[in-house]
Amino acid sequence: MTTGNGDAPAIKNAHSDIDSTNKTLLKSDALYKYVLDTTVLPREPECMRDLRLITDKHQWGFMQSSPDEAQLLGMLLKMAGAKRTIEVGVFTGYSLLATALALPDDGKVVAIDPDRESYEVGRPFIEKAGVAHKVDFREGKGLEKLDELLAEEAAAGRQAEFDFAFVDADKPNYVKYHEQLLQLVRVGGHIIYDNTLWAGTVALPPETPMSDLDKRFSVAIRDLNARLAADPRIDVCQLAIADGVTICRRLV
Repeated sequence: MTTGNGDAPAIKNAHSDIDSTNKTLLKSDALYKYVLDTTVLPREPECMRDLRLITDKHQWGFMQSSPDEAQLLGMLLKMAGAKRTIEVGVFTGYSLLATALALPDDGKVVAIDPDRESYEVGRPFIEKAGVAHKVDFREGKGLEKLDELLAEEAAAGRQAEFDFAFVDADKPNYVKYHEQLLQLVRVGGHIIYDNTLWAGTVALPPETPMSDLDKRFSVAIRDLNARLAADPRIDVCQLAIADGVTICRRLV
């Protein structure tokens, strides 16, 4: 494969061949299939499975969370007893549906994404699952909508009263999201970041050939990981699940 001028090899994006069946950093496809077939897919709700399979056919289907990551997300929400949550980056809503299903009936997730068209792909599945009343979808850019949410909370006399946040959005802004979310999530609450190993590129030498997007995102993620590791305001745990998941617990 060559670039447009025909004289140099094109570099594929790191996630070019990814869908919900192989979004893992495990070196063994057979082992990952075993994990999915044994403990994940048998417990995946039908509404989530149907949305996941439809999203796999989307041009940007690789962006959706993997089923084992969605299972982890639901487990974390239940373990935390979360009721008020935030999701930055929705896409078709697979992880959003996992969140809404895990929340109690009076729970609420503020879901932020500039792409309403993709969200509309998943909305019928959210409605069919009977959890649409838990979802507050806000169309717009993450940084702007989080600023608006901070202003809303202040006007209502609330300060850092969200229990949980999940971020799967534009990677170069993760560091900025972190500062905003630390003002929104309560002490003892959790902030989860997705794609924090970016197809393993974070561990490659800087001179490794890769696409411009992968280079930009890999640099941004390495910066985030270094900052989270050194941040005294949080406990942090990085997991090699899906494309890398980092769990933060606010301390102060």
